[in-house]
Amino acid sequence: MTLQEQMKENMKAAMKERNMTAVTTYRGLMSEMTNAVVAAGKSPDTPADDDMALAVLTKESKKRKDAIQQYEDAGRPELAEDEKTELAIIEQYLPEMMSKDDIRAKAEAKKAELGDDVNKGQLMGALMAELKGQADGNDVKEVVDEMLG
Repeated sequence: MTLQEQMKENMKAAMKERNMTAVTTYRGLMSEMTNAVVAAGKSPDTPADDDMALAVLTKESKKRKDAIQQYEDAGRPELAEDEKTELAIIEQYLPEMMSKDDIRAKAEAKKAELGDDVNKGQLMGALMAELKGQADGNDVKEVVDEMLG
């Protein structure tokens, strides 16, 4: 069962439970997946493959995290709670992210592979390509900044 099919099944269950927050979140995700399929030049009724679905989920997760931060900075915790609920729904489909220690180990290995004269941009690009979907970009940036100052 693909991620998209799994989400459709969960959306049906949420409808039966009358969990409108979950239903709205799933509908938004389905819409974004359809948009991604169309952007890839395919017919709108073509199902999204798992790679496309993960890309959409990652993007939507990042949007929710940004919104949570902005709401909290603006002193609107009630709006941040709604975003946190949606984020929890999205994160159940995302793979577990690597810890900073794991990222650091990969970064040190990649730095040794690329040589000591590597700059932040090169190391960051190489790591993000290798760790795509496995590590949070902000965590990778922090590790690289710590390593290369």
